[in-house]
Amino acid sequence: MATDTPTREAGIAHAADRLPSVIVDAYNSELKTDEGFVGDKVSKKAFREILETWRETLRKLGPDPLGDKPSADLSKKSLDRTLAGSDPLASGLVFSAIEDFAQELAGVVRRFLKQKGWRDTQGIVVGGGFSDSRVGHLAIARAGVILRAGGLDLTLEPIRHHPDEAGLIGSVHLAPAWIFAGYDSLLAVDIGGSNIRAGVVATNLRKAPDLSRSAVWRSEIWRHCDEEPTPTRDAAVDRLIAMLTDLVRRADRANLTLAPFIGIGCPGVIAASGTIDRGGQNLPGNWESDGFNLAERLVAAIPRIGDHATMVVMHNDAVVQGLSEVPHRTELTRWGILTIGTGLGNARFTNRGGDETAD
Repeated sequence: MATDTPTREAGIAHAADRLPSVIVDAYNSELKTDEGFVGDKVSKKAFREILETWRETLRKLGPDPLGDKPSADLSKKSLDRTLAGSDPLASGLVFSAIEDFAQELAGVVRRFLKQKGWRDTQGIVVGGGFSDSRVGHLAIARAGVILRAGGLDLTLEPIRHHPDEAGLIGSVHLAPAWIFAGYDSLLAVDIGGSNIRAGVVATNLRKAPDLSRSAVWRSEIWRHCDEEPTPTRDAAVDRLIAMLTDLVRRADRANLTLAPFIGIGCPGVIAASGTIDRGGQNLPGNWESDGFNLAERLVAAIPRIGDHATMVVMHNDAVVQGLSEVPHRTELTRWGILTIGTGLGNARFTNRGGDETAD
């Protein structure tokens, strides 16, 4: 559940439930059944397992339409090509996996909607790596049809931005409104179990005061999962600091007026102090230690951006990815996000459009 942390006058607390545009009703909900975590049914791994089950059935009757490569090694692009290809058996095989996955996704959505923090949800966007494919789009669309046919007046749609960019763009909605005066961009970080991405997000406020035209100007990525041996936590933080320092230098050369702000999306439950209570087990090293505070490390390494002291705000990565949709969900009051990747990230929001105390 979201932490009960009030808005600070000078800025936004880490993992605040009351943000400038929305209230975070719930995030990182870990629903379980006797079979395990509900989210495991709709992970990227779960889709590949469904696909493999169909392939095993067909192998009993003849050659595998998808060849010899294991399902876990088939790329999203290759599956998209197969789906649109001329081999009806191969495309039908992929479509069968899509159908089964969509049924599972619809079931998971129903489970979330029964939770207190998710009641009366009017729309859900689906992000994460799975949404970045034709296969993912069809599975999401089919699950939406299943839910509506079952009597739920709910929209289920892929996230608008590329998931990698959404995880950065959402950071503009972590920042207090006053910080945009005189600045046209800010730093954003998206920390994941496979990689760390940092970028400069241009707010483009002159084109759209509601931040709907915010876009990633430049980004850098480090795939720590590919490193041998696995990097330590301190090595990962040092690499992130180097990435951010390089981005500050590049922004200055491009004459961008970078705000003294760094927004961070990170897996797990984030404490108001900026530590990670739980959920950081897939990150390199121990990020859940009480003695480790990423925000403090970054401020110590980058104490000033331009002429002002650096402010760092952290929140859950699904929350930040969902915040990228804020300008495009104004017609709804209560909406959420599910991010399908290694696991299932989730967050539910209530818009503050009618909130008299909104900033």
